[in-house]
Formats: sequence, C-alpha cells, structure tokens
Amino acid sequence: MNSSTDPTREQDLAVVRTVADLRRTVAAFRKAGRTIGLVPTMGALHEGHVSLVKGALDRGDVPATSIFVNPTQFGPNEDFAAYPRDEQGDFDKLRAAGCRIVFAPSKDEMYPGQQLTTVTVAGITDGLCGPLRPGHFEGVATVVSKLLLMAMPDRAFFGEKDYQQLQVIKRMVRDLSMPFEIVGMPTVREADGLAMSSRNRYMNPTERAIAAGLYRELNAVAKAARGGASCTAAAAEAAKALLAGGFDKIEYLTVVDAESLAPLEKVSGPARVIAAARLGRTRLIDNIAA
Repeated sequence: MNSSTDPTREQDLAVVRTVADLRRTVAAFRKAGRTIGLVPTMGALHEGHVSLVKGALDRGDVPATSIFVNPTQFGPNEDFAAYPRDEQGDFDKLRAAGCRIVFAPSKDEMYPGQQLTTVTVAGITDGLCGPLRPGHFEGVATVVSKLLLMAMPDRAFFGEKDYQQLQVIKRMVRDLSMPFEIVGMPTVREADGLAMSSRNRYMNPTERAIAAGLYRELNAVAKAARGGASCTAAAAEAAKALLAGGFDKIEYLTVVDAESLAPLEKVSGPARVIAAARLGRTRLIDNIAA
C-alpha cells in the first residue's frame, strides 16, 4: 500500500498485507471520524461472510475484513492444506459488498518468529468441539485476539453458525477487558436450510442432498424441547434419524445453555440445539435457538 494515498477518498477496497499498513489505513478512517467493524475470516467467502460485512455497514462502520487461513486452529489430521482458497474471488465479493479494507497477511506477518504466547479460554471449551479438536479453540482465541489488537476495531462480527467459537470469543473479550464489542450475526442458510459454509463445497450432489437433513432434525429437537420433552431423548431420536438418512457419524447433537454451553435435560431459559456431524469428507456444524 502506498502511504501517500488516502483510502477514505476512494470508494474501493484497500488491500493491505502488513500490520503497519492495516493500522495506517484504519487510522486514516478514524481521523475522518469513522468507526471500524472487523470481520475476521479464513477466506473462501460466501453469503454468510457477506452478511457480516453488511452488518458492519448497517451500524455505520467501515467494514474491514481479514483473510487468513490460520494454521494454529487446525489439528494434525485436519484439512489445512485442502482448505479452499480463492483470494481474488474473495476480493471481488468484498468489493461488491461495500467492504473498504481487507487485511490479507502472510503466515510470517501474523506469527513473526517463535510464538511463546497463546490465549486459552477454559470451561466453555470443555465440551462439544473442544475434546474433538484439541488445540482448536486455543488457536482461534489467539488469532482473534491478535487480529483485534492489530486492527483495534470498534466492533467485530462473527456468525452464529460457529456458536461455540462465538461464545469463546465473547468470553475472552469480557475476561481480558478488551475494548471491543462482539456482534453475533444470524446464520445464513441455503434454500433448503443448510447453513452456508466454506466446507460445503467438499460435498458431492448426493451428500449435499443428505446434508439438508441436519437443519430439519435440529428444528425437530428444538420443537420437542420447547414443548417440555426430554432434551436427551429428543436429541437421540434426531441422531438416529440422521444416521438412517445417510450421515456417516454424529459427533454430538445436544441441547445446551446458550451462554455456558452446559448440557440441558429440560429447557427453562435461553438454549441452543447444537450439532456436529460427518458426511463423507465434510464435517458439518450447525445450531439453532431452542
């Protein structure tokens, strides 16, 4: 980026690769009296990500999106190398959505030298995806804390599809007294209810048709739980239906407290039906309010 340019005068996307350029660009908008809304992503953008940019615009923020496939949140047998990447396509989507800043750093820019500091959020990472993906949430909390401190936004926007991640980030910001508002945005879905995800492109047409069953079963559990049924029984019935419908494995399907993520037997307050399931090479996660 040429430091002599003024990004606030250009109705285009400022692409920056270094922390110094990111801070310089953010400072120019702040000098012009603007607020900043950060949208952290790993790229391979879809309408769910675009909705987060629009969420920032709706609040009057200058949208700043980060694109970084973070290696520290992938396990040794996970899909880091295969994770979809389409930088130019992502830039085009962000430009069309009204994003003004994109931070697309290298690994060395994000993690210069040996990193001796990580961020761990305990308790709410003990269940659900936590035990299944050791180190994942530590990687998420660390990279998000770095992105927040690099960009120093007023707000940061995250989708509710990654609900446990959202709660981890909210708790991290609260516990560390970070001066950022964390905004959770509704999950964006395909016409048949499937939650949009960058990993959906892994599925073949047969798997894609089967995948829609996850949303249907989450709704069935939510309806039963709201009617006073046993959450455990309703979830077990839904898991059985998903396996019969073609899913390969149900990693978990449960009803939890909306904030603590503790499992519930009966719903008496804010709750989420939350699931992770395997279909071919694709790991699907989703959740809805109960």
